[in-house]
Amino acid sequence: MLKNIKIKSMDIKSLRKILFKRGFLLSKKSLVKKQNSLNNLYKISLASLLIISFFYILPKSYDFVSKLLKPNQEIQNSSNQKLNLALEGKLLDEFIENEKNNFTDQDLVYQELYGEVTEEDFLESGVRLKASVLYQLFEDTNYKLSDVRINKIAKPVEIGKLPYELKEIQSVKKRKELFIQIVLPLILEENNKILLDRKKLFAILNKNNNSKSDNNWINKKFKQYGVTTKDIPTLKRRMDIIPPSMAIAQAAKETGWGTSRFALEGNALFGQWTYTDKGIKPAAAEAGTTHKVMMFNVLKSSVRAYARNLNTHKSYRKMRYVRAIQRDNTGKLNSNELVDYLDNYAETGKEYTVILKQIIDQNSLTDFDDVKILPNSEAVKNLI
Repeated sequence: MLKNIKIKSMDIKSLRKILFKRGFLLSKKSLVKKQNSLNNLYKISLASLLIISFFYILPKSYDFVSKLLKPNQEIQNSSNQKLNLALEGKLLDEFIENEKNNFTDQDLVYQELYGEVTEEDFLESGVRLKASVLYQLFEDTNYKLSDVRINKIAKPVEIGKLPYELKEIQSVKKRKELFIQIVLPLILEENNKILLDRKKLFAILNKNNNSKSDNNWINKKFKQYGVTTKDIPTLKRRMDIIPPSMAIAQAAKETGWGTSRFALEGNALFGQWTYTDKGIKPAAAEAGTTHKVMMFNVLKSSVRAYARNLNTHKSYRKMRYVRAIQRDNTGKLNSNELVDYLDNYAETGKEYTVILKQIIDQNSLTDFDDVKILPNSEAVKNLI
């Protein structure tokens, strides 16, 4: 028989709490309410994601549509106009002022401009071969100027000194050909060195971040090219090649096609002056003058000093300016135009430039301007 059980009276609110703690729900109404809350959370999250995505793609979509609907702008290349102004003698004042700020006197900073050249030259001791030996060497290597003019490829033959027999060769044609065969590879090799430097310079400038070695290299080139203000545009104008036709013509004029005393005794192809101890005193020098003609152990050092001279001295800044425009305008250099700006190279001025043009034209030297030299390294191979 069941006993009477006394249940303590309890209000419904307290009962609800006890049952809720034990995991029971009093009715289906609570379950529905919980489900509705979850659905609302999902809807809010989805709406937020859509709003964020919309504002993220809005700027990019706007730029794309703007470019699509915007008419193409005409881009004008002013290089040709600048070239015409330069050839007419109307150089831009901005360029002249910039070059004045980068004034370089190679006699005052000789060590910085030519230290590298003289150091390398000091380590060289070229052998002077006889003309007959050179003829045989060129024959054995199948090195003929007639082939070079057609194939545009020169052999990497490095001759350290000119043969004394050059001035004894009776045939003017043969003497000129032998002279060109000797100096052309040297000019092309020096141009390749400049092109490798120029390639490295542009590679560094295209980087987002430069390393310490990159900055050190550029600072070294600033010194070598006499850019005192460390101006990159000036360095780019100065770090460029000399057209082979112009270099050969000047070497021919300065040395009498390799027969002068300076060329044979001092391996000086370009008659550059110096005020240092290492030089040859000109026999016809006026009293009181102290300049000498630079002398070298090997011919290639003379070529390198010559290139450094044209690329740094204030007397040739117009030439460098026209050269930069030519490269920007056509990608090729025109020696007949550049020669006009070498009037300060000799005391005869404009007459000197006229003679250079005659040498270039009479000997068809522009045939060598697009000649490449067979590579002797992987780096040079990439330039061809």
